Amino acid sequence: MEVLHSRCDGLDVHRDTVVACIRVQPAGAGKASNELRTFGTMTGALLELSEWLTAHEVTHVAMEATGIYWRPVWHVLSGDFDLLLANPEHIKAVPGRKTDMGDSEWLAVLARFGLVRGSFIPPKDLRELRLISRYRRKLSQMLSSETNRMHK
Repeated sequence: MEVLHSRCDGLDVHRDTVVACIRVQPAGAGKASNELRTFGTMTGALLELSEWLTAHEVTHVAMEATGIYWRPVWHVLSGDFDLLLANPEHIKAVPGRKTDMGDSEWLAVLARFGLVRGSFIPPKDLRELRLISRYRRKLSQMLSSETNRMHK
């Protein structure tokens, strides 16, 4: 297969940790090498992840959409890298990847060949509008619930 991205990264995102695997293809016909590292999910640790990726000249980052835990990672990395958010159902279809390190390596390999299908991420203004409308709907439901409780 043809290598589309010579410097890419796979991220396995969880609540407390982000496991990163940088996959680098040398300029010659050499074998690709991996570098694995685990980061926290607080802003300082995510900024450290961004600096680490920049230092290794990574251009493309693929990550799994695990619940809502991918969102802070996406916000920190969105300006500096080409990001791809993968559906875990598509990534987990291949057996044998049972550890976080294995998942991040597998994501990096798939990203390297352009085999990760990304999820739709709306633009920032639409994401903000969605948050506001969901919050308004929740407040309206809470008001109705309290009104019904008072009537009882």
